[in-house]
Amino acid sequence: MSTVLQPAEPLASSRPRQPWGPGLLRRLSLFSLIALLCFLTLFPTLMLFYGSVHSAPPGSVGEFNLDGYRQMLTGPTFTVLLNSVGLSLAKTIPSIVLAVLLAWIVARTDTPFAKTLEVLITLPFFIPPILTALAWSMLGNKQVGLINQAWRWLTGGPDALVNVYSYGGVVWHMMQYATVFLFLFIVDAFRGMDPSLEEAARMSGASRWRTLRQITLVLMTPVLIASFMLSLIRGIESFESPLFFGTPAGITVITTEIYNAINHRAVPDYQYATALSIGIVAFMFLLVVLQWRILAGRSFATVTGKGYRPSVTKLGRWRWVTFAVCVLFFIITVVLPVSQLLLSSFFKFFGFYTLDTLTLDNYRALWENDEFWRALRNTLLLGLAGASLTMGLGSVVAYVGVRTRLRSRLVVDALAWLPWMMPGMVLGVGFLWAFAVLPASVPIYGTLWALLIAYIALGTPLATRVMSASYAQLSFDLEECSRVHGASWWQTLWRILIALSWPSFMVGWILTFFSIMRELSASILLYSVGTETLSVIVLKLWSAGKAEEVSVIGLFMIALVILFRLVHLRLVKRRVGAL
Repeated sequence: MSTVLQPAEPLASSRPRQPWGPGLLRRLSLFSLIALLCFLTLFPTLMLFYGSVHSAPPGSVGEFNLDGYRQMLTGPTFTVLLNSVGLSLAKTIPSIVLAVLLAWIVARTDTPFAKTLEVLITLPFFIPPILTALAWSMLGNKQVGLINQAWRWLTGGPDALVNVYSYGGVVWHMMQYATVFLFLFIVDAFRGMDPSLEEAARMSGASRWRTLRQITLVLMTPVLIASFMLSLIRGIESFESPLFFGTPAGITVITTEIYNAINHRAVPDYQYATALSIGIVAFMFLLVVLQWRILAGRSFATVTGKGYRPSVTKLGRWRWVTFAVCVLFFIITVVLPVSQLLLSSFFKFFGFYTLDTLTLDNYRALWENDEFWRALRNTLLLGLAGASLTMGLGSVVAYVGVRTRLRSRLVVDALAWLPWMMPGMVLGVGFLWAFAVLPASVPIYGTLWALLIAYIALGTPLATRVMSASYAQLSFDLEECSRVHGASWWQTLWRILIALSWPSFMVGWILTFFSIMRELSASILLYSVGTETLSVIVLKLWSAGKAEEVSVIGLFMIALVILFRLVHLRLVKRRVGAL
């Protein structure tokens, strides 16, 4: 007996036509969604344009002029832009090479303990950059850094081996996060590639190296270009690395220039900072358009309907070399910074490690610091509420974009993705202006609501992307069956779609939570007395010269990261087992 497979109907034809019920209720629901997205993304963007031509600070009466743009279009500002792009390129190119190497080792070789190595390699992504920045500030300090102390002890000379307060230091720290970020994109591409073309090249006499260069990497061009562009954008958005390592060396980039214009001038220059924000948004948009043009009309199909298993390269004795490369990356990016924080937390002064300076005063001072406990409470509250609300919004936006035929779904998608081109610093400036023009009866600025709104806006693109990919894998028959049996749209969304997409929802939730926990650039502009977060407290204490207390906070934050990561893995595993 044979089975005849009928051609599948077009995806759009099977999409529900009325996701929120008939008539007025559906229109009101869609209008409310668009209004919410406009407030989160379009409103602060428009206020950036307003602020860039307004001479007075937010909330003050002023005149309209172009002084901010005139100041922006000068030689010093052009140098700042070159620094931003140059540093981002300098870290992106070696990072993508290293990420490709690590992804190839984990996904396409017989390196021992590959799954464990993959977990270790990705761990730096979840550690807040400000923590590793302050750790490397102590490790690579030219005078008392532990690395330079060890080097002088080994060589007997007075010279330092490294100096993190330099262009090299900025690039070095940015690379650590860029490599992991790129690895997360590239490793799945290696796993999903049909090996038949590689096998054909090998059968035709090509060496493994030539096959890798001319077949594997060429077929991965879309992933590599997309990863390169995303890494370049994230590099231009970077704040912690230039702040910690560039500022002491007189190196200024766009984000630190905006921060300095508002926080480190006798009279804050909001107009100039806002004009710079407009400039960086325009530049980000050009990069996205460039990526579209590069990939337009090109086909790189590597995954087919034919079953296959990715080929694995037998390395022989070299597999222990690749194993050592992965372990070395983990040691440099995780073990060294965490060890420095642990060491500094037990001494009175970092860099002076003698028995008579051992102390527990740093832990005692933190225990008695009311500001720290308030910041911890704020961070956990914002993280839990922000991640939940962001994923809820992303689930609805993804539903409209993937599973409906509504004409306005393109508008919803565009509004949800707008913050992707806006660094946290820029969005923070936009919300500064936005909250200032709100009526006095809506006092948002200076409250936790200001931070929560900014976090939701920053996290919406990620939440939408995660849930869109998950929804696209679900059959529309499941949804139609639920509706036929009398379930409302909200019941169908929660009990069917989100229930089946629970692992993806939890992955998005934990990523959003970690993003909120480590967010600094928007927080530093929007916080007020009583609404500090842990990242803000770390920066304040570091600026006050309390590196030892900062080390204790850093260890506490890393413990939180590990705890939530373990809880996340257990929840996902339990949920997947129940499905």
